[in-house]
Amino acid sequence: MSHALSFTQPTSVRRGRSGVIALWVVQIALAGMFLLAGGSKLMGAPAMVTLFNTIGVGQWFRYVTGLIEVGSAIALLVPSIAVFGALVLVPTMIGAVATELFIVGDSAIPPAVLLLGAVAVVWVGRHQIVRH
Repeated sequence: MSHALSFTQPTSVRRGRSGVIALWVVQIALAGMFLLAGGSKLMGAPAMVTLFNTIGVGQWFRYVTGLIEVGSAIALLVPSIAVFGALVLVPTMIGAVATELFIVGDSAIPPAVLLLGAVAVVWVGRHQIVRH
């Protein structure tokens, strides 16, 4: 028995127009936030360099995080893979919340809000993740 993820378009899931619009608003907002955040990491914004120095894992991790954020942001804008982009962001943002709470000592509210948005997209799109 193989356990693999696949892309499907279910016919049994029905959402009203307002639900579809709300989901798109969340996905576009998340994509914008993660494009900006990931882009600033990849571009070497001084605040991001300082943040990753404070975290103490090295600047390579800033690049990895930036790539994850930008790649996931792009995926959020593609209906067939949006749920997978959000799925990658969930552990990323759990790490961001923990980092803010236990290492940086700053407010964890911004990453927590982004985490909740990503979880919402995963929850609504969970039917796209099918086990074979």
